[in-house]
Amino acid sequence: MTTALVYDPAFLTHKTGHHPERPERLKVITSALQQDEALWTKLHHMAPRQVSDDDIMRCHSFRLIEQIRSLCERGVPFVDLDTAISAESFEVAKLAAGAATVAVDEVFNDATNAIALVRPPGHHATSNRAMGFCLFNNVAIAARYAQVHYGADRVLIIDWDVHHGNGTQEIFYRDPSVFYLSTHQYPYYPGTGSATERGLDKGEGTTLNIPLAEDTPARVHRDAFRDALESIEKTFPPDLIIVSAGFDSRRGDPLGGLMLEDGDFEEMTKQVMDMADRHAGGRLVSVLEGGYNLDTLGETVRTHVAALAS
Repeated sequence: MTTALVYDPAFLTHKTGHHPERPERLKVITSALQQDEALWTKLHHMAPRQVSDDDIMRCHSFRLIEQIRSLCERGVPFVDLDTAISAESFEVAKLAAGAATVAVDEVFNDATNAIALVRPPGHHATSNRAMGFCLFNNVAIAARYAQVHYGADRVLIIDWDVHHGNGTQEIFYRDPSVFYLSTHQYPYYPGTGSATERGLDKGEGTTLNIPLAEDTPARVHRDAFRDALESIEKTFPPDLIIVSAGFDSRRGDPLGGLMLEDGDFEEMTKQVMDMADRHAGGRLVSVLEGGYNLDTLGETVRTHVAALAS
């Protein structure tokens, strides 16, 4: 099994100041991976490329592209109260989405699975709005890219970030070709993700939200996740699985109140890999979303990557 790692130090140049989503997140992750020499040398290291405006516009409006481009060119420090940017952020955001598409290329050509270690994250970005630390929706752009370039008929997006991926849900809410599963703390930011949100029109039934109360025991969380995968597998065997891999659902994260431990992420990763093996030729792409406890984040992500490469 080959696991591709898509990363570029340019992701550190998206400067956010005194903000939870800061470059140090990727520094602690890459440090933890490099310290595991056997794992680091086993990974297939890939550089990302920027996505085109056409790639982005499969998911977002041209107006949003121009808004972010203009804000960065003018040196405006925030898109909104939560979402910090710098002069480099537009180009880095295109590179982050591009890393997710490179990971798709890898799993359809060379690697069994892949992880894109990127920032800014993406799952809150809606078709028309950047929000929640997110500029462009990396996993959504990757899903559309897989459909256009590789004919993926059924893409499953699994989001285990502590926050509901309102942007991903909105982009695919009427689309039966992309299934969106989210486990998340609820009620919590951004306020979406109730169990009654199931999709609309032809997309009805291809959104599955698992809202979890703060302090939900890890075992209950894991059981709900497993049951959701089993349910989806019966009706939507995927050609490709993309994970919005947010690690702020780990116990002790300053922006979350869920209780998962590193071993829980390892087990969930293996469950998703098994599903990918059964239906998608192993094709699984993981894209970094949240995770803000710098004391634990590196080891949590290392555990996830080690499971991918096992």
